[in-house]
Amino acid sequence: HKDNPPEEIQKPLKSTNLVECGVAEWDAEYVNIEQEVLFELILAANYLDIKSLLDLTCAKVASMIKGKTTEEIRKQFNIVNDFTPEEEAQVREENRWCEDA
Repeated sequence: HKDNPPEEIQKPLKSTNLVECGVAEWDAEYVNIEQEVLFELILAANYLDIKSLLDLTCAKVASMIKGKTTEEIRKQFNIVNDFTPEEEAQVREENRWCEDA
């Protein structure tokens, strides 16, 4: 992309398929990598200030989250639920507007 910058990625993502969001086929395939490597690439893109790569890798993570329940996201990213049932109910109530949108 040195002489041919990528198109802006549509936000919010309209699909979990990055190509449908304006990402070139090659770029979408480039970030079709193991999750750990993807997160390392995000850190490197951020550190090296490569905006287009940071946008692409973050869009990939967003596509992995899109349309999933809280439990599915936790499983996908190996996130332990450390809330008590009461705390979780409170957080869900405070953020109900997110689910309605």
